[in-house]
Amino acid sequence: MRPLVVAHRGATDVAAEHTLGAFVAALDAGADGLECDVRLTADGHLVCVHDRFLPRVGRRPGIVSTMELADLDQLDVLARHRPWAALDDEAPDLDPAEHGVLTLRRLMEVAAEHPRPVELAIETKHPTRYGGLVERRLVELLRDFGWDGADAPVRVLSFSHTALQRVRRLAPDLRVVQLFEQAHYWPALRRMIGTDWGVGPGIDELSEHPGLAERLALGPHEVHVWTVNDRAQLDLCRHIGAHAVITDRPGALREMVDAAPA
Repeated sequence: MRPLVVAHRGATDVAAEHTLGAFVAALDAGADGLECDVRLTADGHLVCVHDRFLPRVGRRPGIVSTMELADLDQLDVLARHRPWAALDDEAPDLDPAEHGVLTLRRLMEVAAEHPRPVELAIETKHPTRYGGLVERRLVELLRDFGWDGADAPVRVLSFSHTALQRVRRLAPDLRVVQLFEQAHYWPALRRMIGTDWGVGPGIDELSEHPGLAERLALGPHEVHVWTVNDRAQLDLCRHIGAHAVITDRPGALREMVDAAPA
């Protein structure tokens, strides 16, 4: 089967992660879907940020959950990727919308407005000071778009089993994906999740543990593999019938998937 190509935090091989530019570049490169991490701000907005601490995001101290959206809008999220831009007279002017932290609502609008169907893989990050409020806010936002049912172009991902249970209580038909990092976690997780749940192993674990790959290939779960960046990794994902490959290089993976025999 041909797996969906899902851009990991956008096209991070060409643009800063979790920026509007990275996600637009991924769509331009032919990505079938966009993956993002979400955290909750102090005033209740879901923003596309991986780290709970700000230094890697905006080159300043702070914690995302203690800041309001207006404060995060003042960050230059491109600064660490353009350290000499201020000294470059020939550097192109950038859209002001590129500088602040991207909200999940804005990303969903981009997906909804795109001329072809776009899948969203939304990962809720834990632990967090807000606990289950993250999932409640997420489901509320999905409902605003009519995206809280089985036919929504959305999957909610998390390493937290409890978080995904919350999602299912709030939106029983919403598709969820249980992420895991270590192969030895799988026997326990397999007994905890429903057959209609997806699973999200890392590519390194699949490569190092062929038995895990074969068990997932024979199982009932959709498999979403992260982070797949070369042909050998893609071939393994195709061998096990992966539903989606999450990649930093959506353009390159798109070409590989399209060039491979059906």
